[in-house]
Amino acid sequence: MSKAFTLIELLAVTAIIAILSAIVLPNYKGGDKQLALQRSASKLTQDLRRAQEMAMSAREVSGAVPYGFGIHFDNFYSDYYILFADLNNNHHQDAADQDLETINLESNVKISNLSPASAFSVVFAPPDPVTWINDASSGVDAQITLSINGLTDNKVIFVNNAGLVSIQ
Repeated sequence: MSKAFTLIELLAVTAIIAILSAIVLPNYKGGDKQLALQRSASKLTQDLRRAQEMAMSAREVSGAVPYGFGIHFDNFYSDYYILFADLNNNHHQDAADQDLETINLESNVKISNLSPASAFSVVFAPPDPVTWINDASSGVDAQITLSINGLTDNKVIFVNNAGLVSIQ
């Protein structure tokens, strides 16, 4: 009785490995893109909650407590968003405010759609914090849609006027 592999057994194993590789490798890139999209959506959600936390804790900026903290979105700059301190109490980001951080999305992830406007700020004003979306504290909800090149899927981040942040 021989303990060696036959040529047919070796060819069968090689064929099985080749078939499995042909199935798995093309889907690897798509899975990698899907994970990048999910990570970016989770990071954006965490940053919105961080702005809420900063407003509730009355964090000082340049020696004073600002009127609020927020995140500014703009379709024109679709690969990043800005965390800022609202220093002039106008509930949106402008030149009088202090930008705390510019947060870049992962490679190839873009902000593909914004609602209620093509550029707006979500601001949390202490101490509650009151949520301001596009200069309104009631009746307006925000939707930020993230997408990635090469995928039909997208992630939508919702922020309601009570400050609830969720991903769909």
